[in-house]
Amino acid sequence: MVTNTADLKAQYTAYKLENPKSRIREAAAQLHVSEAELVATGVGETAIRLAGDFRELLKQVTALGHVMALTRNNSVVHERKGVYAKVSFTGQMGLVLGDDIDLRLFMSSWAFGFAVNENDRRSLQFFTADGEAVHKIYLTEHSNHAAYHQLVEAFRAPDQSTVLATVPKPGLSPETPDSDIAVADFQDAWRNLRDTHDFFGLLRQFKVARLQAMRLAPEGLATQTSMEAVRAVFGRVSETGQPIMVFVGNRGCIQIHTGPVKKLVTMGPWFNVLDPAFNLHLREDHVASAWVVKKTTVDGIVTSLELFDTTGTQIAQIFGKRKPGQPEQPEWQQVVADLALTMC
Repeated sequence: MVTNTADLKAQYTAYKLENPKSRIREAAAQLHVSEAELVATGVGETAIRLAGDFRELLKQVTALGHVMALTRNNSVVHERKGVYAKVSFTGQMGLVLGDDIDLRLFMSSWAFGFAVNENDRRSLQFFTADGEAVHKIYLTEHSNHAAYHQLVEAFRAPDQSTVLATVPKPGLSPETPDSDIAVADFQDAWRNLRDTHDFFGLLRQFKVARLQAMRLAPEGLATQTSMEAVRAVFGRVSETGQPIMVFVGNRGCIQIHTGPVKKLVTMGPWFNVLDPAFNLHLREDHVASAWVVKKTTVDGIVTSLELFDTTGTQIAQIFGKRKPGQPEQPEWQQVVADLALTMC
């Protein structure tokens, strides 16, 4: 799909004048185009198209030093400051395993890249083939700006037109009817999981959607709770300083914060964590259901809070801090038992 960029640029300019505080994702929804198409209208002025192997580009982001990594979906924005470190790829799968910035990358979904200058706030922004944002990297006052410009020049696309050919967004896969699922076998396999990372393979093996799995889970291993309980859990760990892990993802990236959360602020429909190195912005009204989920592992039970939207898409996960080979912290299990399992 190719949009008339001159007309779109004029529409976008008018929209920004009427809605100066609106984010580009909101503008794209209102103008019925993708975010990437709006970014492309600025090529030659506020944006530079990037090309080449984005895996190689990401390996060089370490040179930028301290940056802010942003990953989001329709309901949650996850922002984490730090340095890209230990960047590696196996085929189209990638990892960033720095102390602060922790990512899982699915590069087959990365189609477009831009270097963007928004009122001297410089960033690298990446999008799917249908123009949806996958991941953004913003410079901070501590970043190496010279390395940024060198990186942009190294990956500058020969084609710097404002025309961006996108494809339609893929639809959601239909859920397999419960009657077609070997539920007893699925439940047995869940009880015999060895690692939390095996859960995705379990869903694929039995052709079970993620939210559907909550409904079909073995007794006691998936319990529906409430957004009120999720807020209460955040409040408790904020008070105690207990470190947690917050996962937010989309088709191309999962971003993870590991550490404490301190400053919690509710503004309208948004529940926010506003800490110096970590910001989270969650649309509470998008949370259609919340679950306490328990997975068996060789290290014992691992407990998470999982949030889903109205389409059944998972929008966030929260765990207690742990690493493979370590049992889950009893303090996290107690917080979940005290709050999430009593405020259903």
